[in-house]
Amino acid sequence: MPVNNVGLRSERGPVLAAVMLSTALIAIDSTIVATAVPSIVKDIGGFTEFPWLFSIYLLAQAVSVPVYGKLNDLFGRKPVILWGIALFLLGSILCGAAWSMLSLIIFRVVQGLGAGAIMPTTITIVGDLYSVRERAKVQGYVASVWGVSSVIGPTLGGVFSEWADWRWIFFINIPLCLLAGAMIMRRFHERKQRGRPVIDYPGAALLTAGLTLVILGVLEGGQAWAWASPTSLLVLGGGVALLVVFGFVERSAAAPVLPLWVFRRRLLVTSGQLAIGVGAILLALSAYVPVFVQDVLGHGPLVAGFALAALTLGWPISASQAGKVYLRVGFRVCALIGATLVLIGSSLLLLLDEQSSVFTVGGFCLFIGLGMGLTAAPTLIAAQSSVGWSDRGVVTANNIFLRSLGSALGAAVFGAIANATIGGDDVDPARLTLAVHRIFIGMVLVAVVMVALAALIPRSADAVTTPENLDTAPDDAPTSSR
Repeated sequence: MPVNNVGLRSERGPVLAAVMLSTALIAIDSTIVATAVPSIVKDIGGFTEFPWLFSIYLLAQAVSVPVYGKLNDLFGRKPVILWGIALFLLGSILCGAAWSMLSLIIFRVVQGLGAGAIMPTTITIVGDLYSVRERAKVQGYVASVWGVSSVIGPTLGGVFSEWADWRWIFFINIPLCLLAGAMIMRRFHERKQRGRPVIDYPGAALLTAGLTLVILGVLEGGQAWAWASPTSLLVLGGGVALLVVFGFVERSAAAPVLPLWVFRRRLLVTSGQLAIGVGAILLALSAYVPVFVQDVLGHGPLVAGFALAALTLGWPISASQAGKVYLRVGFRVCALIGATLVLIGSSLLLLLDEQSSVFTVGGFCLFIGLGMGLTAAPTLIAAQSSVGWSDRGVVTANNIFLRSLGSALGAAVFGAIANATIGGDDVDPARLTLAVHRIFIGMVLVAVVMVALAALIPRSADAVTTPENLDTAPDDAPTSSR
C-alpha cells in the first residue's frame, strides 16, 4: 500500500477535501447563528420566536437523516450529497433574504433538510473510501474541521453582525456550497451498477411524520405547552402511534426505509444508545455552561463562549488520535476509555460553585470533550465496519439521528430540571447554581450508563482491527476518485 495513500495530496485527496468542505458547512452553521441573534432580532424583530431558529433546524435535520440514509443505499452517495448541498445553498440564500422572523424560521427548515442529507452522507463516503486503518488517519482530518469551525463560526458571526450585516452569516455559504458541489461533481465517482430501486414511500412518510411529532413534542414540551396539556399528549401520542404503525409496515416492506434488524444487532444497538448519551451530554453543556459562567460567575458572553469552546476543541483533538487507540486496543476498550473520561469530567463539574474560575470550567469541559472524541467516532466506525456498502448509509444515518434524539431528550429533561429548580423568570444566582448542579448530576448518571454501554460492545467488533483486516478495502465499496 502506498505510504501517501491517505491525505489531501493523495489520489483520494480531492474527495476528502470535498467531504471536509461539505462538513464545514454544517459545522460552521451550528455556531455562527447564535452570535448573530441580537442583530437579527434588532433588524426584523421576533424576539419571542427566535428559539425556533435552532429547534426547527434541529427538527428538520434530525427527522430527514434516516430517510437520506436509505436513499444513500438506494441511489448512491453522490446524488444525495449533491441534493443536500443544493438544498443547503437554497436555504442559505432564502435565509439571507428573509424579511421577518417567521420567514427566516421557515427558510431554516430548508437549510435543515439540506444538512440532514450532508451530515450522514459525508461520513458514509469516508466509510466507503477508506479501510479501517486509513480511517484512523482520515478521522483526524474530518475532526479538525469541527475544531476549526468552533473558533471560526462564532468569530464570523460576531464580525458580520457588528461590522457588516447579519445576512452575510447565510450568504457566506454560497461560495462554499458552490465549491463543495463542484468538487464532488468532478472528483467523486461511483462505479456500482444498480437495478431499479424500490422506494418505501409509506415507510418514509410514517417515519418522517412520527419522528417530527415526537421530537417536536420533546423540544417544545414544558416550553410552548405544559407536559400534561392536551396538546402535549396529542403531539407525543400521535408521534408514538405513527411510529408503531411504521414498525408493522416495515415488517412487510420490500425495501424498508429503516430495516428493523438495525435494532436487533448488539453492536448497532449499543453504539446507537451511546450516541443518545453523547447527544444528551453535549446539549447539557452547550445550554447551561454559558449560562452558569455569565449569571453565576459574572463573566460576559465572550468568556462564556471560551469555556464552551474548550469542549469543542477537546473533542476533535482526541478524535484525531482515537484511531491510534482503537487500532491498538480495539473499539470496545477505546469506547470504555472515552466514556470513563466523560464520567470523570462530568463528576468534576459537581465541584463548581460561585468561587470557581472560568479556567476551571473550561478545563472540565476540555476533559469531557476528550472523552467524547474517544467515544463517538470510534463506535460509529465500528458500526459502519460491521455492514456492507448497501447498508452502510442506513447504519450511519441511524447513529447520527440517535445523537440528535439524545440532544432533544436532553433539552426536555434538563430544561424541566432547570425550570423546576429556578421556578420563575427571575434568575437568582443561588437557585441557578443549584439547578445547574442538578443538571450536572443528571450528566453523571448519563455518563454512568455510557460506561456500561461501552462495556457491552461485543468483542467481535474488534475483528476488523486485526492485522489481516486492517488494510482490506471496505467491502464492495463502489467509489473512486480521479
